[in-house]
Amino acid sequence: MRWSANLAGTVFFISVIIVGLSGCGVSTVFGKGERRDSQQGTPLARREFLKGITLLGGLAVLASLVPACLRKDEAVPETALPTITDNSPEAAEEGIMVSKIGLVCTGNRAEGVVRAIDLLQSNPVQGKAVVLKPNFNSADAAPGSTHNDTLRALIIKLKEMGATRITLAERSGPGDSTRQVMEKKGVLDMAGELGFDIVNLEELGAEGWVHLKPENSHWRDGFHFPRVYREAECIVQTCCLKTHAFGGHFTLSLKNSVGTVPRAGYPYMQELHSSPYQRQMIAEINTAYSPDIVLLDGVEAFVDGGPARGTRVDVGVMLAGSDRVAIDAVGVALLRLLGTTPEVSRGPIFKQEQIARASELGLGVNSPDQIEIVTGDPESEAFTGKIREILLKE
Repeated sequence: MRWSANLAGTVFFISVIIVGLSGCGVSTVFGKGERRDSQQGTPLARREFLKGITLLGGLAVLASLVPACLRKDEAVPETALPTITDNSPEAAEEGIMVSKIGLVCTGNRAEGVVRAIDLLQSNPVQGKAVVLKPNFNSADAAPGSTHNDTLRALIIKLKEMGATRITLAERSGPGDSTRQVMEKKGVLDMAGELGFDIVNLEELGAEGWVHLKPENSHWRDGFHFPRVYREAECIVQTCCLKTHAFGGHFTLSLKNSVGTVPRAGYPYMQELHSSPYQRQMIAEINTAYSPDIVLLDGVEAFVDGGPARGTRVDVGVMLAGSDRVAIDAVGVALLRLLGTTPEVSRGPIFKQEQIARASELGLGVNSPDQIEIVTGDPESEAFTGKIREILLKE
């Protein structure tokens, strides 16, 4: 391909900036090495951090000058900058990553949604168009799929938080088509009532997808990912609390992302479910996006079986956060507390392959002591003590 002189100059300038960044130590701010260094007590100087951000901002602007034809297949970096949900000056100064998880003990889903999100004390939704990912792999009753009470309460809450628009985007299967699942669940009628849009990922044309190739991935040739999520201003995900009988071991927030990868016309599901690296591949899908809010409905759980059917247990818990690793770690602790499968019960929680790979990729925390569970009442705090004990168990 023949490059223009302007593009060649741009590439040269970017190269110069990259060299400059390495000299300033900016790569240590965003790489996996710094996260380990920070945990070992190496603080990040505020001046160096601001310098790094400024230089990286310039790099991002210059990168946008590269023609789209050179960026058709997007490479997803192996590491991504996780959200630091502890905004205290101490945490920011020391470079410590702490993820906050709101936990509410309740059997009332509508109440639990509001209280769990409020515990986070942040509003990433205000003034933004939200794309919402539910768990509609089937139309089975919760936790086989997202409960309609949870979905309704979440959409109302997002509107109250100032979302300018809400688009529910999902792909179901195996079994019923996505349209059939939504019809059975009454979601199409709910959309008309509450005023949100629906994108049926199963019915998207080729223009609705982007081909991604995560670095050092277990996927043979990457995977397709929906543009509606890739280009979203704000992403909210809601998942269930359950095990997975077909190789995932558990299906929480990380596994919920499998519903963003196309099934019809692509070999991805066959590749995923036949691979000995299925759980790592699940984590790798999550490099394609970063949710602003994750809501886990743990009012009921499947402690075995899943994803559509299993042994149902009443739990009475709602979780909220933005860190999928932290959400799933707490979710696994909940399943262990209830008594679950040998696969989910085995070893330290952060050695579970979905969680370990996601942490390695920089998608969230990498140890249980980086999870701050916040509550708002004595019952929830007492319950949290049991979860913390399981989280910290080696």
